[in-house]
Amino acid sequence: MKFIAMKTDKGAIRGKILFYCRILKVTRQGFYYYLGSLLNPYKYENLVALMIKIIDEDECNDTYGSKRMRESLILNQEITGSDLIIPSQRTIARIMKQNGLIHKRKRTPNSLTKEDKEAQKSDDLLKRDFQADEPQAKCVTDITEVPTVDGKLYVAAVEDCFNNEVLGLSIADNMRAGLCVDALTAAVKAHPGVRGSIVHSDRGSQFTSVEYRAVVKKYHIMQSMNSASGRCHDNAKCESLWGRFKEEQLYNRYKTETMRMSEVKSLIWRYFMSYWNNRRICSANGGLPPVEKRRRYYMALDCIA
Repeated sequence: MKFIAMKTDKGAIRGKILFYCRILKVTRQGFYYYLGSLLNPYKYENLVALMIKIIDEDECNDTYGSKRMRESLILNQEITGSDLIIPSQRTIARIMKQNGLIHKRKRTPNSLTKEDKEAQKSDDLLKRDFQADEPQAKCVTDITEVPTVDGKLYVAAVEDCFNNEVLGLSIADNMRAGLCVDALTAAVKAHPGVRGSIVHSDRGSQFTSVEYRAVVKKYHIMQSMNSASGRCHDNAKCESLWGRFKEEQLYNRYKTETMRMSEVKSLIWRYFMSYWNNRRICSANGGLPPVEKRRRYYMALDCIA
């Protein structure tokens, strides 16, 4: 129909309509119905406008799939009190595809830390159970690397299993044990509830080091580790954190290999501590940003009390 409309100047050149309809085996009635539909406003025009607005709010929002987009629309409706009808996820996916708003995953991250086979290991206390009923009861931690023009940057984070909030973050130009110590210390200082909680990691030498274990003991933390070397699924939650970060913030957006370390540090810090924690829609949280889920948890406790 689009081809016929283009060749006939939207039906203005009537002499060609019958010819093209015969060639393409469509009826003239069908073609005229199509022309009539062009005059009607797009059914989801307001919905698409709101989707575009959501995507434009943060540079990483263009990675939203149909599930997170629908959750974001629902959250927006709760905040603004809008009466806009939100369709099903399947319809959202179709609308996004039709309007060029679909995002596709680009790459899969690789593991970084290496095991010290001689070091003492801790038991796997989580056993791939990353669900938590309250904030800061279970945490996961890991390291990733980001290339820059000055060399590689290494990032360590402590993530809360309850709401996926990044509780502590450390960035350095090396991946020694101090990097992980700083991340854990930052988490405890910002969130005292981390004291006495379970903190799970892989079997990397940084997490089995004397320096790291001393901090774990100082804060009465229960250390947990992957059940065996090379089992990335034992710490899948933190691996997922790095995958999301690189897919949304770095790949096809910034060429960090050409950027200074100071610039990349700013990007990383802003992504996690500003965007990820406070504004990014998280499907695992029922469509809420991590900080908002934690806030509602404590509000519910106050109501019960």
